[in-house]
Amino acid sequence: MEGLLLSVHVLAGIVFVGGSAVATSLFPRYAPVLASVGVGAAAGESAPEGSGERSRAVALALHRITRVYGIFGIVVPAVGIALAIAQGRMTEIWIMISMLLTAGAGLLLALQIYPGQRDALADPDDGARLRKLSMTAGIYNLLWAIVVVLMIVRPGTSA
Repeated sequence: MEGLLLSVHVLAGIVFVGGSAVATSLFPRYAPVLASVGVGAAAGESAPEGSGERSRAVALALHRITRVYGIFGIVVPAVGIALAIAQGRMTEIWIMISMLLTAGAGLLLALQIYPGQRDALADPDDGARLRKLSMTAGIYNLLWAIVVVLMIVRPGTSA
């Protein structure tokens, strides 16, 4: 049973957390921004669809991936907790720190990244919101990278 739980935990992490990490990182590159007045657009107009790498359709797809993979990503900590209980490791420090970091990453995704993407799509600005989203996505990815390192190194464990 532990082998099955570990397999589901790792595969779900790769697919769902990895997918949401990539989507959150790529979103700022494709999301629409307002064109500056100096490049031929009137104030308040958004950049043309073909300008640079901007693509509202791609940004919408990345936004959907962020939402759906973020929801399905709940499988990762749920199965991880079941596995830790089955192995009798719930009190180990690396498990507790991983759970806190996972909760932080989930809250960041739900309360900052997803709503920020939604707002960026609904009301493009000069790119300031996208710069903040890019930084927030970096923090989200860093939290998951730390969790992965903790899962490999397992500090404080006796095994």
